[in-house]
Amino acid sequence: MAKAPSRRTPKVRIPKSRVPKKGSGGGGAKSGLGVGLITAAGTLGLFLVAALVAFWAVYWGPGPRAAEGEATIVTLPSGAGVPAIAANLKSAGVIRSTDLFRAAISLTGADRKIRAGEYEVPSGASLATVVGLLVEGKSVRHYVTLPEGWSSAQAVDILMKQPVLTGEVEVPPEGSLWPETYEVARGETRAAVVARMQRAAKTKLETLWAARSPATVVTTPEEALILASIVEKETGIASERPEVAAVFTNRLRLGMRLESDPTIVYGVTKGRPLGRGILLSELRRPTPWNTYLIDGLPPTPIANPGEEALKAVLNPPRSEYVFFVADGTGGHVFARTYQEHLLNVARWREIERRKAGLSGGGTPETSPAPMTDEAAPAIAIPPGAKVIRVPTEAGR
Repeated sequence: MAKAPSRRTPKVRIPKSRVPKKGSGGGGAKSGLGVGLITAAGTLGLFLVAALVAFWAVYWGPGPRAAEGEATIVTLPSGAGVPAIAANLKSAGVIRSTDLFRAAISLTGADRKIRAGEYEVPSGASLATVVGLLVEGKSVRHYVTLPEGWSSAQAVDILMKQPVLTGEVEVPPEGSLWPETYEVARGETRAAVVARMQRAAKTKLETLWAARSPATVVTTPEEALILASIVEKETGIASERPEVAAVFTNRLRLGMRLESDPTIVYGVTKGRPLGRGILLSELRRPTPWNTYLIDGLPPTPIANPGEEALKAVLNPPRSEYVFFVADGTGGHVFARTYQEHLLNVARWREIERRKAGLSGGGTPETSPAPMTDEAAPAIAIPPGAKVIRVPTEAGR
């Protein structure tokens, strides 16, 4: 009987040379890859360290020199983004690279803190210094000041001398500007600054007019400006303004002429300093502002009065004085009667003689300028005058 075939799986012989040994094969490949990654990471780390060192060297190192002078003026407009700011700084020559600037403000968190304004960047300033200026807001600020009692023509002179302003401007109406210190921006027009001064004057006058006293003699805000401008020009001493305002108030109530020297000067110069004493011919010259010849107030102010002069006119103190004259110390002496006033005038003339170097006998110790019919260092009292105010201050 034949035997059934065997069902055993035949053995396959594998050559020993093909059998992998323990610890060889895939493990070696992984080890090589790890070493490569570590080497690459080390190289990258060194590169980053070197890059950071180079960046900080540039950040703290000296920057570009100014094209002219010891500083460069840079203006950053309000609302400008970081790219525009970077381009502005690069164009002005205060940074070398817009990319480095943007990286610097991003790394330091300054991109959210930069302030608009005008900056004066020192020549050779580091990138760190530039960023610090912009973050701290140490911008250049410009101011113009209109002093109390200066005319509109003088105000225009002030504005024209401010180099950061632009454009021409006509002389505004007298008394329409508010004496104050104003901050101005580079590139702002002079006309815009005048408009700001006029808005301030309008607002202030409305407020002061609303608080006027029944004792005031003026009937309109415009009259208040006119009288206040005369008070302002008559005295530079703040404490005297109420008393001077009271004198002029009393004169107007009594129907007396104001006879104020500064109104003569304004009629001659239209708001410019006279630079000398008033001449007798100017005292007698008819102009709309010559209060020696006209009754009541002149047609316009003769200057831009300040707040204290306006308050003095709108709230004058009770006083019996109707005369005053310089006292030789920069102030004035006041009088109730004409006779008292004449004594004060005589004292003032004696002071003037001494200043001119004249002895009691009238012999000059020096050689003063020849006297002519035009010269009037001590103007004679016109016969029948109601009040005398001896001209003493050429510029006021």
